[in-house]
Amino acid sequence: MRDWRSNEPGAWVIVLMPALSAFLVSGPTWNSVWLLVLWCLCYCVQFSAARWAKSHGRARYRMPMLVYAALLVCAGLPFVFRFPGMLWWAPIYCVLCAGSLICAWRRREHSIPANICAVLASSTMAIPVASLGTHGGDAPALAHLLPFGQSILPPLGVEIAGAYALTLFGSVLYVKTMIREQGNTRYLAASWIWHILVMAIGFLYSPIYGWLGAILLARAVVMPVATRNMRKTAKIAGIGECVTSLVSFVMITYAATVLIP
Repeated sequence: MRDWRSNEPGAWVIVLMPALSAFLVSGPTWNSVWLLVLWCLCYCVQFSAARWAKSHGRARYRMPMLVYAALLVCAGLPFVFRFPGMLWWAPIYCVLCAGSLICAWRRREHSIPANICAVLASSTMAIPVASLGTHGGDAPALAHLLPFGQSILPPLGVEIAGAYALTLFGSVLYVKTMIREQGNTRYLAASWIWHILVMAIGFLYSPIYGWLGAILLARAVVMPVATRNMRKTAKIAGIGECVTSLVSFVMITYAATVLIP
């Protein structure tokens, strides 16, 4: 059973948070539920394919990858026939998936390029999910790109995607300063600079995003310094990420509701 499930619970958080925020804020519909299910299947295909690539083609990992891919095709083809405009996103996700698998093949699945692929893929998913919500038709200039009047770039989805892209990459840098790059001053400086930029951009856009950036900056500064001489920092980082992920989810979801007319 270990071959059929992800061994990184935190990855599910990264994968689902942007899509769930967009799902809630844009107004849930059965079509957006359908897309969320497909997105979960996409992740199942990705992590099983990454294991297969990392092992350089071991037969042990082939069956989960093929079964998940078959389920995705069966559930996804009717969706594509109903919403052919969603194929606009196919080139972007093909590039991100290829980047992820190349990193896995080189056994660098925890590298910055692999993390960037994961963050961009999960954050961007907020946009197509929002386009299928009841508030998804807020950009008439692009409404012709999808059936039934939905826009391919709904403002709600773009805002949520941008907020998560900034905060999730900050989390990537922060976690590295706590575990794999503990004591690395370059990573620590990069993490602090990134979080300062996130906070500044947040306050320029909305006080809610600004205060979220301030919370994440405080965590990025205090935790690596306070735990530099402690063991089991992975557990501490994991517990802290559970809390800050929940805070980020609530604040980003609430802030995005301001755009609803």
